[in-house]
Amino acid sequence: MSHSVPNRNWSYPTAIKFGVGRIAELADHTASIGLKKPLLVTDRALAALPITAAALDVLDRAGMGRAVFSDVDPNPHEGNMAAGIAVYLAGGHDGVICFGGGSALDLGKMIALMAHQQPDLSVWELEDIDDWYTRADGSKIAPIIAVPTTAGTGSEVGRAGVLTNSATHMKKIIFHPKLMPAITICDPALTVGMPKFITAGTGMDALAHCLEAYCSPFYHPMSQGIALEGMRLVFENLARVCSAPDDLDARAHMMSAAAMGAVAFQKGLGAIHSLSHPVGAIYNTHHGTTNAVVMPMVLDFNRPAIEPRIAKAAAYIGIPGGFDGFRAAVMDLRNTLDIPPNLAAMGVKAERLDEMAAMALEDPSCGGNPVTLTLQNLRALYDACM
Repeated sequence: MSHSVPNRNWSYPTAIKFGVGRIAELADHTASIGLKKPLLVTDRALAALPITAAALDVLDRAGMGRAVFSDVDPNPHEGNMAAGIAVYLAGGHDGVICFGGGSALDLGKMIALMAHQQPDLSVWELEDIDDWYTRADGSKIAPIIAVPTTAGTGSEVGRAGVLTNSATHMKKIIFHPKLMPAITICDPALTVGMPKFITAGTGMDALAHCLEAYCSPFYHPMSQGIALEGMRLVFENLARVCSAPDDLDARAHMMSAAAMGAVAFQKGLGAIHSLSHPVGAIYNTHHGTTNAVVMPMVLDFNRPAIEPRIAKAAAYIGIPGGFDGFRAAVMDLRNTLDIPPNLAAMGVKAERLDEMAAMALEDPSCGGNPVTLTLQNLRALYDACM
């Protein structure tokens, strides 16, 4: 019997405790996976906020202490990881609570991954290539609980973390199946206090994840459906959240969309992320905001391969006008959210575009783009984005 449906390996996420106020259950869920002395990993800005103090209060009341590590850069690197591991080991901790946006979630995972590995194993040997993850001792990875406070990266339902190599400025995806959090608490109330530009940028990151997964040529119908509904949730709720920060229903829908984007991108990412990663690594720009800046140019570039598919998505979302209507809706959303108009406005310099195009071609996201990426067309894309 002939067939054309390929064999694919699929994995779907973890136990998600979703709803307003569910941060109150943090200690119960921490205890349920056997932890007695967790280390809460967050970023510097969040460490000073009331939501973090409230989470630590919940742990403290349960006798779990209130240990925090917050020395986390916006694009975390191996130096942050080493500092976190030192705190983890010195405190005798038995697991990690990742609390925050993508950077805190990613770094918390890296601390849990590497704290008890053999000293001669480098984190760069665990990059998401082939079966490199088998170099790690899975039994030594500390249990992870994830608590996202932004609706963006979706790292709370992923089996990887992004770490920037501070020597090469390259962002590397570090993968291990056991990096999937054991339990994720999605409490939309935690996202209410985020600055508007973070809400906007992380929301556009969720849209980029859903859009690129939806357009990726690989076969994954489950992710395809999730990506489509995720895009609808962003178009209907992101502008609302930015204009009415206390709208918990819109916040909840955005939190769903963020997790859905990360589930969907098992199907692949593309040129939006390939272009964005070098910009973030060199210029320390916000990842989701950078994705939003390059999104329309990548849509134009991929148009010959994706026009009918985007027209279907537009019809489902309720955007009239097919591909052109969809692109116009992206531009409207960018304008509403005050996204910078181009990369030059973000501080990107023309003299580094050749170097960035070479970095973009090395990015693992390239493989999922519907049009094959080359050094030449990536360089032309950067020009278009300037």
